[in-house]
Amino acid sequence: MDSTSFSPPIFELLSLLIVYCFWRIIAKSINKREKNTAPEPSGAWPLIGHLPLLNGQEPICKILGALADKYGPIYSLRLGKHPILIVSSWEIVKDCFTTNDRILATRAKIVAGKLMGYDNAIFALAPYGPYWRDIRKIATTELLSSHRLELLKHVRYSEVDTFIKDLYSLCSENAFNPAKVVISKLIEQLTFNISLKLIAGKRFSAKDYEEQGSEAWRINRAIKEATHLFGVFILGDAIPWLEWIDFQGHVGSMKSTAKEIDDVIGNWLKERLQNKLQGEGHNGKGDLIDVLLSKLQEDAVMGGHTRDTVVKATALILILTGSESTYLGIIWTMSLLLNHPKELKKAQEELDVHVGRDRWEFGKPWKIVKLVVIMSRKARV
Repeated sequence: MDSTSFSPPIFELLSLLIVYCFWRIIAKSINKREKNTAPEPSGAWPLIGHLPLLNGQEPICKILGALADKYGPIYSLRLGKHPILIVSSWEIVKDCFTTNDRILATRAKIVAGKLMGYDNAIFALAPYGPYWRDIRKIATTELLSSHRLELLKHVRYSEVDTFIKDLYSLCSENAFNPAKVVISKLIEQLTFNISLKLIAGKRFSAKDYEEQGSEAWRINRAIKEATHLFGVFILGDAIPWLEWIDFQGHVGSMKSTAKEIDDVIGNWLKERLQNKLQGEGHNGKGDLIDVLLSKLQEDAVMGGHTRDTVVKATALILILTGSESTYLGIIWTMSLLLNHPKELKKAQEELDVHVGRDRWEFGKPWKIVKLVVIMSRKARV
């Protein structure tokens, strides 16, 4: 027998020994990883992960709440290839956004950000890195700073004053023939006009919003559609190599909505650049587009994005987040208080005590008291 050959029993023994060693190494690695990771519910499917778990009849918030009751205040899910951390404890949330802020700061790339967000140029969806830090710094120090908001406070005052006058005129016109006033639509137009005036120096009347094909009608409709599309599920977000499948039709809607938004905001930018060439600019003292143009050079490139792209993307995200959420918050607050007359009466009494009925000027300390009183009553309801 050749001395280099192995007998079957010895070969099998060595094979078992090698398999056992590999198993021990893998088991130790898995155990070590499991000790440092949040618990994960069972039932994940290959490729798509826990997506079927979230596709039930109940609202997602209730599904996640039930999982939190079972697995604790922190657990993980897999949505396609993306790991998701679900947190329902304020102590852990605080730790996520302080100690581990840098680890959790980046965002997964989504189809909506690519198609409607100027290839993730909007800073709310941009991945963590130099571009995100630079544009966030500009937004916090130049666009949303206390000084800038104070400088543009007259816009808010003017729009609220116009809103009250329009509401009064509607009531006085129908004094002898009462008609319903859709207050939600008026508040929606108020918040949208404030956002547009602060960001692009634009405002539209109620008739402008109703006229199909007008600039006001187009941008309002496109922003609503974009807000909806940013929240829908796209198969390509979970499984990137299936992005080309658009059986829901959302990708096509995103492309058409993105074109509509870019046409309108692009025209605003062209008007502003033309005014600047004619010496009619505000040199950074006007609206937010003017501020961005004063801070960014014409040939500036940030994160691979041109100046014009950065300006349009920043304007878009500020309009998206500045109007819809405010409008919905006001409507929900009014609805809750009107449906709970006792709480409404208590809120009015607290305002009478802390503020009085003769103070209408903005910019005073009691405006904070007004906000706290109303929001506290909303929270109690």
